[in-house]
Amino acid sequence: MTQTPIRIDIVSDVVCPWCIVGYRQLMKAAEATGVDVETYWHPFELNPDMVPEGENLRDHIMRKYGSSAEQSEDSRKRLSDIGSELDIAFAWSETSRIYNTFDAHQLIHWASEQGKAQSMKLALFDAYFVEGQDVSDRDLLIEVAQSLGLDDEEAKAALEDQRFADVVREKEHFWTSRGVSGVPTMIFDAKHATSGAQGVAAFANILTQLSAR
Repeated sequence: MTQTPIRIDIVSDVVCPWCIVGYRQLMKAAEATGVDVETYWHPFELNPDMVPEGENLRDHIMRKYGSSAEQSEDSRKRLSDIGSELDIAFAWSETSRIYNTFDAHQLIHWASEQGKAQSMKLALFDAYFVEGQDVSDRDLLIEVAQSLGLDDEEAKAALEDQRFADVVREKEHFWTSRGVSGVPTMIFDAKHATSGAQGVAAFANILTQLSAR
């Protein structure tokens, strides 16, 4: 008998490095355990009030978390080391910036209506973390949509008229009103929630326990 895949809802932001790390750890865990999973992405903005031009990443981290330049650098090095084990080539630099992601989340929702939410999410992760691109730039977002075989004119229209703004805000509110304050947050089988990148072993343990039920 074929086992029904375990549903995993992932609340995350496109500019959250631990979100792509957690996702890759989850996929490795699924492969190691042989447990089928289906992932569903949900919006969360780490910086909803970010200025249009974004902010230098190191300066942002230091200001937001009160860390020193050395601590910020150590954090990025740690992420790079973890990423190298998960085939993530983080492209940090002195000019790395962090951006507002509201339009990106709208485009992911638009792509979801065509069965391409996951492809869009992962492509935007790559655009930001590997290629160092501005994921708030509408031209880039349209280019990514086109690269996935989606209609660039429709993508442009969806961003210009902000037709999905309300639904994205509602989704964000849904999760924050239920206590989600950090990402990634993963909800397994609509019942069991975890926060952060738990690691391959921890995710494997969760999947094994759920699949045995």
